[in-house]
Amino acid sequence: MKIGNKGFTLIELLVVIAIIGILATVSLAMLGGARNRGTDAKVKATLANARARAELYNTNNNNYGGVVGGNCNSGMFADTTSGMDQTLEGLPNGATSATCYSTNNAYAISAPLPGAGGTNSWCVDSAGSAKARATPINSTSC
Repeated sequence: MKIGNKGFTLIELLVVIAIIGILATVSLAMLGGARNRGTDAKVKATLANARARAELYNTNNNNYGGVVGGNCNSGMFADTTSGMDQTLEGLPNGATSATCYSTNNAYAISAPLPGAGGTNSWCVDSAGSAKARATPINSTSC
């Protein structure tokens, strides 16, 4: 009985490595899309939470904090009692990535949706709107 060499040839090993590489590339591409959708969902949830915090602020102060143009670091958006200051920090890149406007009677907040390639923003306002926009807000409505 002849005992042969045991093992794999170089060609067999290269074929297996190539197949593993192709599968890894396909799975990473699919996971990237899921990660982007997850980040978009986080932005939407954070802004929904910010809407609740804004109503808390309004209940406590009988207004939405006066005039704040595009700045999310002052007025109602920096309020520690309602927790709004911490809520906006939950956005990707923190509160600096958001655009905020408020008057005594209305507010709007928008933040970029990273999964949309940065071309769309998600906006919530005091009128109850929550929708995607092609550009950031420039007033107190979406």
